[in-house]
Amino acid sequence: MLAERKDSQSKMVLYTNTGCKMLYYSVDLTEGTLVPRGSVTLPSIVQYAWPHTSRHYLYVACSSQKTQPENPRHCLATLRIDPLTGQLTPHGEPVPLPARPIHLTSDMPSEHVLVAFSVPSGVQVFRINPDFTIGVEVSQLDVLDYGVFAHQIRITPDNRHAILVTRGVSATKRSIEKPGALKIFRYHQGVLSPETSIAPDGGFGFGPRHLDFHPAKPWVYVSLERQNKLYTYKVQDGILAADPAFRNETLARPERKRTRQMAGAIHIHPNGRFVYVANRADGAVYLDGGRYFAGGENNIAVYEIDQCTGEPKLIQHADTRKVYPRTFDIDPSGRLMVVQNTVPVALHDGSAVPAGITSFRIGEDGRLSRVSEIDLGGDKETMQWLGLLALPKLNAEASICQP
Repeated sequence: MLAERKDSQSKMVLYTNTGCKMLYYSVDLTEGTLVPRGSVTLPSIVQYAWPHTSRHYLYVACSSQKTQPENPRHCLATLRIDPLTGQLTPHGEPVPLPARPIHLTSDMPSEHVLVAFSVPSGVQVFRINPDFTIGVEVSQLDVLDYGVFAHQIRITPDNRHAILVTRGVSATKRSIEKPGALKIFRYHQGVLSPETSIAPDGGFGFGPRHLDFHPAKPWVYVSLERQNKLYTYKVQDGILAADPAFRNETLARPERKRTRQMAGAIHIHPNGRFVYVANRADGAVYLDGGRYFAGGENNIAVYEIDQCTGEPKLIQHADTRKVYPRTFDIDPSGRLMVVQNTVPVALHDGSAVPAGITSFRIGEDGRLSRVSEIDLGGDKETMQWLGLLALPKLNAEASICQP
């Protein structure tokens, strides 16, 4: 039996990874500081994670495909979260997966976990057992169209639909473009069935990466990786409209877009007044026999949302002072943003920018002010995910038993 908590306030923890290690930090929301507390080692490199609605368990998708392409290991693991400290410990045995998982989520009651795969594009659904471990896979009744290069799977707030965000693939000198789409499925107790596909112009020139739902209004915001755009969709009868209501640039200088300039993760502020999109650049130039960062925008684009129409208005680009902000998160109180920057680069002047974490304080006006930076020894192949979690509040008399 764990010791009793002496206060009724929840603690905030940050989880992030370098390779197979999931690191965790305690978070001071007042100061915006992060204090390292420990780590746990997973079977292979962390790709993404999602908490059980109770916040006592964390489901983690892992893969070594990027670092061990000849003998990769893919799996879905369950970690128990200590409600007092946030410490993670393995819970049950990992479940093997057929390919590299790119994203996962649970349904609203956390009765099932949905895992998305990019190559081949697909989704698997698993039941969550009464002891919170991963159970059997749910068989799907239909042959489903999973599009091209899935990158995110989300369940709608009403728990009635699943949206698979498929990025597509840009054209190269050797191959034609493969279209992107938002694949929408009806969802019921782990079973997916076809509903509709949103793919403007057949999905050509449409490369969505991630989406997020407004917490109170029928609006969905989508980042387009390949076009560096933010699209706003209205929800009608539970389904996204075929055409976006608003189209916005994500870049401060779109006319100077580099080859390796991409929009990324997207999150809406808990109060629903602001939306944030990551801009990433990691292109290289070769000069004087060396490989150096070619420049570009590595920042968080900040938009204020019109609460009557849903239209986002760009108000800031906050520089992360590092390179390739792959993922970020906002604490539930809306006071702090933490960004994971995954690419260490060399600069032509002889200096270097390491991979690591940038923290921002979020103002009442939604704007970001940088608080701190932490350097980490990872890179784009080994740093994949970051998330903030408020531990469950416990009363002074409450005690928690080990499951």
